[in-house]
Formats: sequence, structure tokens, C-alpha cells
Amino acid sequence: MPVLQQLFFLLIVRPIALIVLGLNIRHREHIPAKGPAIVVSNHNSHLDTLVLMTLLPWSLLKSARPVAAQDYFFQNTLLKWFALTIMHIIPLERHITDRSHDPLAGCSDALKQGDILILFPEGSRGEPEQLGTFKTGIAHLAKRHPDIPITPIFLHGLGKALPKGEGLLVPFFCDVFVGEPLLWTGDKAGFMTVLETAIKALAEEGHLPAWE
Repeated sequence: MPVLQQLFFLLIVRPIALIVLGLNIRHREHIPAKGPAIVVSNHNSHLDTLVLMTLLPWSLLKSARPVAAQDYFFQNTLLKWFALTIMHIIPLERHITDRSHDPLAGCSDALKQGDILILFPEGSRGEPEQLGTFKTGIAHLAKRHPDIPITPIFLHGLGKALPKGEGLLVPFFCDVFVGEPLLWTGDKAGFMTVLETAIKALAEEGHLPAWE
């Protein structure tokens, strides 16, 4: 594991997640204890990826591979360095013009190496605590790797702690609901229904009010 990544998570991310945000984690036992595995979650904040990575056992941090938009994180040299070196992202091209190009090749390779992917089916960040439309890329990946468990997670509060378009962190107590792992169901529509139902059920579990 790169020393810089260790220091970043130990000295910055974990204190923010555990002290400033005061994460309340429900069903921690469902968090992947080994790879290969896939973690999927709703997406409201840049904090989402950091929090999901801190949920994993410390020994698995080096195996965590967030899937992120290449066009966003490769905007400049510094951001690209941070994304690749510290966050260890798998860059995903969102606008494919070459039909021979496989956008999920990097994800598949990482799973074959035993890594843990972090995916946001909604794609880009949405409004706090409001689930957007799920894209089907996760279904295509699940079909290729039908034996790899997919853990659904719902994050509540991070969209207010650091919402889209804001650069100032506001302390909010945040809740994390971890669901039981899912597997490929055999067809895309059925799988997407199961996944969406699982995350919506997690969102409703805490009976938490929507942020105004």
C-alpha cells in the first residue's frame, strides 16, 4: 500500500469520518471482508467514496478501487495524480465513440486481481438523500462476474455535510446502512430491480427524514 495513501486516510479521512461526521454504521457485518467484491451506493457527495473506503478493514484499503469518471478526475495534473495515487481509482470513460472499446475492461481486470470495486449506479452526484435513476453498467459487470458478491449501501447525511458544488465541510452526523450481499440474478431487468429495491429498503430502514 502506498505510504501516502496510508497517511492520507490515517491522518485526514478517518478522523473526519469518525469524529467530525460521527458515522453510525448499521449492519457492519455485511461489509466485505475480502475481495473480489463490489460495493454499490447512492451518491450525493465527494465524501461518499472516502467514507466507503474507510468502512473496509484497514488491510483491504490497498484493494479498494473506486470507479470514477475519467473526464472529471483527469481535468488537471494534480487532480489526476491524487485520483490515481491516493484514491487508486479506475478511470471510466463516460463518452465512448469507439464501439470496439470495452469501458468495463478495467473493472473486470481489477476483480480478477481480487480487488474491491466501489461503484455508484446513479453515475454523477445527485441531490441530498434523493435517489436518481440507476444506470445499467453494474448489471453488465455483474453478468460477467456472476459469483462475485455485490454489497448495497445507503449513505444518509453526507449530501449535507459536503453537498455538490460546495467546498466547505459542515459537521453532520451521518448514517451508513449496509445490506446483505447480492448476486447476479440471470437477467438485467431483474437484477436492476433487486438492486434498486435493496438500496431503497436500506434508505427506509432508519426512518430518517429527508433533508430540507
